[in-house]
Amino acid sequence: MHLSNITVRNFRQFGEGASELQMDLQRGVTALVGRNDSGKSAIIDAIRYALLTRDQQFIRVEPEDFHIDDAGQQANEISIACTLAGLTDAERGALIEYLSYEGDDVVTHVNWTARRIGETPGTRRWIDISVRSGVDGRGPAFESSVRGLLSSAYLRPLRDAEREMSPGRGSRLSQILSNVPEIGQGEAFDANNVPQDADALAQLSLVGLGDYMRHSVRGHSGIGGAQKVINEEYLKSLSLHGDDIRGKIDVSEGGTESARLRQILERLELGLHNASGNAMGRYGLGSNNVLFMACELLLLGKEPEGLPLLLIEEPEAHLHPQRQIRLMEFLTQAASGKIEGVERPVQVLLSTHSPNLASKIPLANLVLLQGRHGFPLANGHTELDRGDYRFLERFLDVTKANLFFAHGVLIVEGDAEAIILPVLAKLVGSDLTEHGVSIVNVGGRGLRRFSRIFQRKTKDGPMIGIPVACIADMDVMPDCAPEILDLVKGDADPKWQASGRRWKAVRDFGDDEKTRAIALAGQRERLKEHDGQSVMTFVADHWTLEYDLAYCGLAEQVYVAALLARNDDPLNEERKKRDDVIANAKAEFASLKFEAGGNNAALCSCIYRPFHSGGASKAVAAQHLAELLVEDFDEGKLDAAKLRAKLPTYLLQAIQQVTTQPLQPVSAPAADGDSDA
Repeated sequence: MHLSNITVRNFRQFGEGASELQMDLQRGVTALVGRNDSGKSAIIDAIRYALLTRDQQFIRVEPEDFHIDDAGQQANEISIACTLAGLTDAERGALIEYLSYEGDDVVTHVNWTARRIGETPGTRRWIDISVRSGVDGRGPAFESSVRGLLSSAYLRPLRDAEREMSPGRGSRLSQILSNVPEIGQGEAFDANNVPQDADALAQLSLVGLGDYMRHSVRGHSGIGGAQKVINEEYLKSLSLHGDDIRGKIDVSEGGTESARLRQILERLELGLHNASGNAMGRYGLGSNNVLFMACELLLLGKEPEGLPLLLIEEPEAHLHPQRQIRLMEFLTQAASGKIEGVERPVQVLLSTHSPNLASKIPLANLVLLQGRHGFPLANGHTELDRGDYRFLERFLDVTKANLFFAHGVLIVEGDAEAIILPVLAKLVGSDLTEHGVSIVNVGGRGLRRFSRIFQRKTKDGPMIGIPVACIADMDVMPDCAPEILDLVKGDADPKWQASGRRWKAVRDFGDDEKTRAIALAGQRERLKEHDGQSVMTFVADHWTLEYDLAYCGLAEQVYVAALLARNDDPLNEERKKRDDVIANAKAEFASLKFEAGGNNAALCSCIYRPFHSGGASKAVAAQHLAELLVEDFDEGKLDAAKLRAKLPTYLLQAIQQVTTQPLQPVSAPAADGDSDA
């Protein structure tokens, strides 16, 4: 049996109609991801309200649980519907009067409703709660014993695992152990047949061991002597004639066998020891957290009946990244029933803010919360195909998994874009961090595969709506560049006609300007063919990032950054001075500009040469360029308006897409070529 679907109406963030939550769940591990206040905790709590939890925590409906719509009107009724599917024959028998038949499947619907009948919780009865079965709650009401069978295990956020595992009245450890079938096994203690060896003692139940200990305590000479002194030396002297009272020293256990078992279990604690069996003393929150989860999974995996559902909020709490990954692997094994001693698979539903965990969970097991909707990312729900899922399993690492928690996503093809774009955005007044934008560097692999995560297969339902901007190079050189980069020697070089060459120039797209313009426009549109919903691709106006930055107005800064990158090691080792390198670079740039004679394409091709064959790292140059631009701002040489006028249009548009902040319009550059633009 597993939770297969949940529908939530008028509960906290979720309203009704178009804003209600309807979400399918699958067996195994399902992770709820999304930014703060997207509804992850509301979903976990909705399940808790409908199914209850095993820790016997009292659930109190609060006024703020009732949804308030955009007009400020508060709902009068909350509706939470959970569907339980995959019932075994035994489970169908236990729930026979609560079953619903849907085609070939037999399910149980749990419909929890809370209706306000008073204005404030101060009245004796301000809400009416009902829990009924059947479609739309038209079946019989659930009895409390049946609801206990359907309850889930719940690990709250910021949990105090040490307290949960400590001894005490009603401790969580005692609750867990009392439900482990083996706990009640064993023989009762017989005072007339006291066990005489270890083998006989091992046959006793826990209650039997407790009775044996009580018997042994009573027979201890020290206890007997103290009891005799109390009665004969003190109590007798303090008693009146005719009083018949005697003192008895005994272990404070009594009542029925079940009560005595509970008292024993409440005295137990779960602690950590090292491999030698020695106690570790006071251990950390992270270790306690892992121990607590292991204990809860023990119960869920060994219970012969009930709903094996574990709800965890923020399982990463108090865990360092490596242990988070280890935990995720363990939960996946528990969900598949591959842990020794676990007799049945456990369904795990967790909410997380950790990219570490999100990167270790298969994409198909994630549900993205956004705009009061839950968006499963399983196959069939997104525009991804099976090959995309396989690709993303390989390359969706922790540095890229932050896209699940972003307000906007910039997907770039290289390190240079990932380094320079946050600086450019901040300088023009659109700080990516302030807007909650994540940059995902795909390293030239699968730009559109990552973007299709945010595109829904079904077009008639709600869309995810997180703005996604893909930044792509045009990868078409001006006609002068191949010769400047020593790829060819003159227009007649046969390499122009060579098949299989990896570079393209403007002349490859037609014999006249009009034909080239049409062909280049088609090339740009092909790069955008997978755009749609909230995903847009922004293509370089000319060639690559570095060339376009130089072409649009940052030529000197890009060239200086390139030569700083080429001299990065000598600069770090203090064999060269930064000011000297900058001065020499500016002098060389002035010479290049003079030689270009006003041909901007030729000048920018020369500026790009250090990146092509001059040993300048694009990523290192991007770092130096960022520092140069910040220095220019500090010295008053640049401001936001001037910088916007010097940036390529496609970069400004991409920044605007993910920050939804209007930027001043910038004129589109002229078509590229050998002539001065």
